[in-house]
Amino acid sequence: MSKHKTHSRLPRSKGIDMGTCYTPEECEKKVKRIVLGQTNQQIVEEFITIIGMKERFEQYEVPIPNKIVMFGPPGTGKTLTAFYIAARLKLPLIVVRLDALIHSHLGETGSNIRKIFDYAKATPCVLFLDEFDAIGRTRDHFDEAKEMARVVNTLLQCLDEFEGDSIFVAATNLEAELDHAIWRRFDTKMTYAMPGDKDREQFIHLHLDGFEQDEPVHQAASELLAGCSFADMEQIILKAKRKAIIEHRPLRFTFIEEAYSEYKPNVQ
Repeated sequence: MSKHKTHSRLPRSKGIDMGTCYTPEECEKKVKRIVLGQTNQQIVEEFITIIGMKERFEQYEVPIPNKIVMFGPPGTGKTLTAFYIAARLKLPLIVVRLDALIHSHLGETGSNIRKIFDYAKATPCVLFLDEFDAIGRTRDHFDEAKEMARVVNTLLQCLDEFEGDSIFVAATNLEAELDHAIWRRFDTKMTYAMPGDKDREQFIHLHLDGFEQDEPVHQAASELLAGCSFADMEQIILKAKRKAIIEHRPLRFTFIEEAYSEYKPNVQ
């Protein structure tokens, strides 16, 4: 696929930008240390392969997937996956600002949804919306059911009409809250969970290899960080590295222990 540069004009509502644009190069920098579980890695690879074989799929009249929904706990890699997909496809990533999208008047919210989808249809990109349940929640959960139904119906129409070279990626921590009709619009679904032993060890190696250490701390760090999300592990390791840099010393396990104690991850 051809390379796309940053687009300076993003959708606006009442003068407010509704998204942030990242170039493919910026996306590549962010995903240098991504760890995807085996199943999700397979899903992404197949998705990208299909996009690269567009003409052949059109020949057989088989629709090309262009909508992905990701669900699972916070900090498990959903947002990073959107960056990874954009980097692999050499497309800019548009991260939608939920606070700018949702308006106190639900009619305005519906208008904003259509604006952001119209932009993506006209401009090849990966359009990413986190906390998707905020606009895609089942219509039974709202007192103002009629007004919310209009918002969800607008979203359904936008999903049905979504075509071209763009990809829509949605993420939620509350998959059970999504309207069933919206679920059916997604051709690709990815489930995320807290890192297992293998993924945690791989993640720690990616973040510690190449950083000077008194002695290898990978195994001890892996045991200490068991139960942490990828996001929590990254922040703890970064804090430990900062301590080592400040003291002009190689990284030692005590720095990781101190960082863990200060960060206080919410481990179940």
